[in-house]
Amino acid sequence: MRPPVHIAVTGAAGQISYALIFRLIAGDLLGPEQPIVLRLLDVPDAVGALQGIVMELVDCASPLLDDVVITSSPQIAFQDADLAFLVGARPRTQGMERQDLLIVNAGIFSEQGKALNETAKETIRILVVGNPANTNALIAMTNAPRLPPAAFSAMTRLDHNRAVSQLAMKCACTVAEVRRVAIWGNHSTTQFPDIHHALIRGQPALDCVDFDWYAQDFIPTVQKRGAVVIEARGKSSAASAANAAIDQMRNWLYGTPDGDWTSMAIPCQGQYGMADDLVFSFPVTTHDGQYQVVPGLELNEFSRKQLALTERELLIEREMVAHLL
Repeated sequence: MRPPVHIAVTGAAGQISYALIFRLIAGDLLGPEQPIVLRLLDVPDAVGALQGIVMELVDCASPLLDDVVITSSPQIAFQDADLAFLVGARPRTQGMERQDLLIVNAGIFSEQGKALNETAKETIRILVVGNPANTNALIAMTNAPRLPPAAFSAMTRLDHNRAVSQLAMKCACTVAEVRRVAIWGNHSTTQFPDIHHALIRGQPALDCVDFDWYAQDFIPTVQKRGAVVIEARGKSSAASAANAAIDQMRNWLYGTPDGDWTSMAIPCQGQYGMADDLVFSFPVTTHDGQYQVVPGLELNEFSRKQLALTERELLIEREMVAHLL
C-alpha cells in the first residue's frame, strides 16, 4: 500500500465540504489506489456535526480512507498536511455585500495562514475556496512566510466551468469540444470571462458566436451566476463548487490536457501588466505540480478594460485588509 496522503478540509461540516469529502474517499482526486487521511477542521460548535459525518464516512467502507481526524484547532488540522482545501468561511447570503464578507472572513484566513506556517509540510498545495477567495488566499499566504507563495491558489475553476458550459450550450456542442476559455482577475462580478482565444471544435469561438451576445449576455451570466444560484435555492453553490475544487486541484497535481489550459488565481508577479502582490486569476498550464501563466496572449482594448476593472477591485480589497498582511 502507498503511504496515505493527508488532506485538510476546513469548514468541514459545511455544504461544500460535505459534497467534497465523499468524493475524496471515492478516489475522484487522487485515484483508486491512493489511501488518504482526512483532517477535518471546523469551529467547536460544529464538532458534533463532524462526528456524524465521520460515522457516514465509516459507513461508506471506503478502502481508501486510512483515518479521519476531527478538530477545531487549525494547527492540528494542518499538521503534516499534503493538501489543503480552505473551504471554511461565512457564506455569502442574499443581500450581503462583498465588503461585508471580506471583513467577516479576513480574520479566519489570517489565523489559518499562521497555522499552516507552523505545522504544514513545505510541499503542501493549498486551494482557497472560501470567499472572497482571492484576497483570503493573499491573507493566508502572507501569514505563512515559511511556505512558498506558489503553494497557494484561489479557486476560479468554478467560474471557468460555468463559462465552458455556457459556451457549449450556446454552440450546441459538448464541453469537451470547448478549449482555451480563460477567467482573469477576481472571483467576483468583476471577473473577466475571456473567449478571445477559445476554440469550439477547433474553430475560434468568436467566429461561432455574436460579439454582442458575448459582451452583453455571456460575460454577465458567468459573472453573476453565483448570485443567481443563491436566489434560486436560497444557498450558495455547493456541489458545483466541490466539483470545481477537485477539478482545480487535480489539474494542479497532474497537469492540464495538451492544447488546453485552465484558470487559477495565483500570486501575481506582474504578468500581463497586473499589479504585484495580488492573487489574480490567469489562464495557466500545469505540469508536475507546477503552474505557468500562458504567455504571449494578445489583449485588445476591450480585454484591457475588463482586466483593469477586476484589478482595481482586488487592489481595493487588499487595502481593506492591509492590517493583516
